[in-house]
Amino acid sequence: MTTATVSPLTYAERIERLRATKLRLTQEKVRELGASDMDDLPIRLPPAAARKMVRGVNASGVMAFDALFKDFVVKSDHPSGGIFGARACGENFRALLDLHPACVDAASSLAGGYMSHFTAYRQPAWRPEFDYSHLHALQQKYKLHHGVGAIQHFCQDQTIGLRQGWGGILARIRHYRTVNRDDEAQSLYDGLEHFVLATQAWIGRHATAAREMAAREPDPELRQNLEEIAAISDRLVAAPPQTFREACQWTLYYQLAGKVYNMAGALGRIDQFLYPFFERDRANGTLSGEEAIFHLACYFLRDTSYTQIGGPDADGHDLTNALSHLVLEAAHRIRIPVNVGVSVGRNTDPQLLRRGVEILFTDRTGTPKFLGVDNTSAGFARNGYPIELGRLRAYSGCHWCALPGREYTVNDCVKVNLAAVFEVAFKDLMSDPAATPSVDELWRRYEQHLRCSVETVGRSLDFHLDHMYEVFPELHLDLLCHGPIERGRDASHGGVEFYNLCVDAAGLATVADSFAAVEQRVEREGQLTWAELNHWLETSWAGLEGEQARLLMKGVPRFGSGGSRADHFGVKVARSFTAIVKEKPTPHGYNLIPGIFSWAATITMGKDVGATPNGRHARGSISHGPNPDPGFRRDAAPTALALAVAAVQPGYGNTAPMQIELDPGLSRSGEGIEQVVALVRGHFALGGTQINMNILDKKMLLEAHRDPSAHPDLVVRVTGFSAYFASLSPEMRQAIVDRVVAQE
Repeated sequence: MTTATVSPLTYAERIERLRATKLRLTQEKVRELGASDMDDLPIRLPPAAARKMVRGVNASGVMAFDALFKDFVVKSDHPSGGIFGARACGENFRALLDLHPACVDAASSLAGGYMSHFTAYRQPAWRPEFDYSHLHALQQKYKLHHGVGAIQHFCQDQTIGLRQGWGGILARIRHYRTVNRDDEAQSLYDGLEHFVLATQAWIGRHATAAREMAAREPDPELRQNLEEIAAISDRLVAAPPQTFREACQWTLYYQLAGKVYNMAGALGRIDQFLYPFFERDRANGTLSGEEAIFHLACYFLRDTSYTQIGGPDADGHDLTNALSHLVLEAAHRIRIPVNVGVSVGRNTDPQLLRRGVEILFTDRTGTPKFLGVDNTSAGFARNGYPIELGRLRAYSGCHWCALPGREYTVNDCVKVNLAAVFEVAFKDLMSDPAATPSVDELWRRYEQHLRCSVETVGRSLDFHLDHMYEVFPELHLDLLCHGPIERGRDASHGGVEFYNLCVDAAGLATVADSFAAVEQRVEREGQLTWAELNHWLETSWAGLEGEQARLLMKGVPRFGSGGSRADHFGVKVARSFTAIVKEKPTPHGYNLIPGIFSWAATITMGKDVGATPNGRHARGSISHGPNPDPGFRRDAAPTALALAVAAVQPGYGNTAPMQIELDPGLSRSGEGIEQVVALVRGHFALGGTQINMNILDKKMLLEAHRDPSAHPDLVVRVTGFSAYFASLSPEMRQAIVDRVVAQE
């Protein structure tokens, strides 16, 4: 009698199994909760018997879904029934995480998963007694994403956790509790201790679950894997990681706990903070390159947080290493939405860039993106900081960088809708009986209202920083920042060293094209009067005559066409916004840093704005980031796009990313890859700061738009993030289709 043997699964086979599981779970979420126009979050649905579904609008006005544990009961100490302050937030987070079952897959080398966001239980989200109704009128007038109540969007220093482990972090909290005895500090320490104890218990449950699964697993290889997960998790409850696999597992547990708490997504320079573990294991012969790739792939399958590879040290020397290339390879192997940024600069490894472009064409997932690290570093120095500090900032979000563990930024949370400001200025001009309409007068009023909108943002951010620690403190990020534990102060309230608050503009091309159209068709040619234009805007180009007027205005050469008046106004709008943001700090003295980025909120921000003179209908989408509108130029030349976006960079360390869609047929040319490499380098040589790139087959995209089930694994880079195309709303899918079709 012979005994059948089963060949062990290869790493590639395990990855394919895990990839199929992720796709199945994503499809289940879409079926249960509907489309979501945001990051591809790794959330899993709670067990059906414990599940409650919610759907609503997130802080950026974008439709989002969430899953709740229906039996979770908020323990509130406030008359409103809300959860406010470090102590209450920590206690309730602990109760929520206690409901989370362990998530262990026998094929994965790493454990962990989460099933609910704590933010969904925080109703009301703002503490009622902290009234900012004195700001409401202006916030609403300019349709501002004003920043009050903004969460996370800065970067922890992962090396703190990897060095100390959960036991060491808990010891620090308990030590400094005896040093800082005021009420604010004691509340913070209570909240932080709840967070750590909850996470330790959760990790322990993974050890127990993995051990129980191992006892039932017939495959000896997978059984050994589960036993290793159990042993690693047992150690990581208190001890710091010692191996590369343990460091990946520690980081994953930390990141997933943060996802539960406030959906935090910053990861930072993964090839730097994991490198000492990688180097040690490679030196002692316990880790191969293939195994390292597998652990990284398992990580990304559970957490698609934003990470940078390559880039400079403080002195400008490139830090690209062997692990940088393996991170890129891991993203390539899994072919899912992953947010890896490849650093590109004068001294960076050219092979990392070239391999990144090859992977873009091979995988067509929008990964990686490209980071203009020289320009963001030098731009940050223009705020009065040493260039060495600028080089240490890490790519950590859709379009942004931050100093790991040292800087509070609320990046990507504040948006000035330039189209809304333009609309206010135009109505102000047309309703003033004493005014003589002209482009110069319209510009004067536009700048006046833009300055008022930025000043309102500054006052809003001051209010946020005055009170956020008493509303929803940054417990998760506080743990791995330099200062909050030592000072007994939340990162939003003096806990960290630097405060540089991001203010993004959105809708640049909408405004630039509108000014150019008014100047040419109304002021220079006289084809419409000011009164006629005002009528068509108020009626959103109604009727046949209205459509003729709309096409007339839309037919003016647009921003990005090259040498046009719209290009002139694009630069003027960007420079004006930048100058106004940098005129002065907030009233409380906080530094503001301008960027140009709309995230995925172009549709929702557009719904706040009536028709505009560039031919856009009322409530239509505004333009995307610093990009020209789709169809800006008949040949859609990539070089024209690169020139236009480079010309409007704010230049203070925050980005204005270029979004570009390319045809996969380019790679069939022997020179196609090199041409794209040259495009990337050329854009950054002109001053660009970031590139988000899609390689999309038009036929496949249109098929997936008509029937998302036709291509369920199609991944697109929506903006700073990538996502499964089938998980997006029909409106967002249409916006991506429009971008691709317009570039023919």
